Amino acid sequence: MKLWEKNTCSQSTGSVHKYLRNLALHLVGREKLRANLLHEVDEAIRRHLHSWATRGAVNVHEGSSQMTFEFASKKIIGYDERKYGKKLRENYIAFREGMVSVPLYFPGTAFHACLQGRKNALKVIKDIYQERKASKIPGNDFLDRILEEVEKENAVLKDSVAVDLVFMLLFAAFETISQSITLITKYINDHPDVLAELTREHEEILSRREDKNSEITWEEYKSMTFTHMVINETVRLANIAPMTFRKVVKDIEINGYTIPAGWVIMIALPVVHFDPDKYENPFEFNPWRWQGKELHTGSRTFMAFGGGVRLCTGAEFAKLNLAIYVHYLVHQVQVVSNQRRRTL
Repeated sequence: MKLWEKNTCSQSTGSVHKYLRNLALHLVGREKLRANLLHEVDEAIRRHLHSWATRGAVNVHEGSSQMTFEFASKKIIGYDERKYGKKLRENYIAFREGMVSVPLYFPGTAFHACLQGRKNALKVIKDIYQERKASKIPGNDFLDRILEEVEKENAVLKDSVAVDLVFMLLFAAFETISQSITLITKYINDHPDVLAELTREHEEILSRREDKNSEITWEEYKSMTFTHMVINETVRLANIAPMTFRKVVKDIEINGYTIPAGWVIMIALPVVHFDPDKYENPFEFNPWRWQGKELHTGSRTFMAFGGGVRLCTGAEFAKLNLAIYVHYLVHQVQVVSNQRRRTL
């Protein structure tokens, strides 16, 4: 039993990978971020944080997981749990929790639960996919775009790959962003100096607005320099995807060793991100280490979002979510702090 079947988008290379990457950019590309997603993510995060504020205590990881999955599943396939009555997120959670486990496939093991979660999630996605394909009724979501590609004459995209693409996009969106939100919350809470600098940056943004309660603009988002330094430092330390695999397509030599074509190699990102030759005090959370550096591209020393042609398509979308979350988190912390001072 395998986590990934053959001929899926996760194993695509060359022109097919480029095609699928460009297709995904129709969902999370820069123009989509600026024109639509900025407003939609802002609204979703505000709504969820308002809901959190009404509770006595919040599990940030659970809350952010629900928030990001609800947004991504609706945006990608128009999924609404109340409509379909299927526990799609629970199946993704089962898949996630058994991905790195002993591959023993029998009931009761994490690996069995992982594969069952994947099977059940794919079943839900296939049902929605087939229903939309048969009905021809637009859902005003990314699935519409996918079906356009599938139904083209001499289409590159086939049904099985289309369903797998949806599965992968949903997993990447909810899992990586929710973990990053959890960790950035912890790091901000643990470092008062970071909170103070973030507060200064976001108060300055608020001071330039006529309406303090208006949504974040694209210009404001791009101006959040220290916020992006905090984001980079968070994902460097977190190593959300601590390893990535690449298949060697031709013999290559590295430091006198030959890696034969056909081998699969594992790239361990923490080896780079925790290298003291590349980062001073690498285990220390220090956003100021990014001062004056490029904040929006990968490199040989920063691969949190991959690199090269395999740079994560949704990297900017993830950063957008984190920056908006930090903006409202810091603002609310400041409001609560001011209220307490007035009470005293």
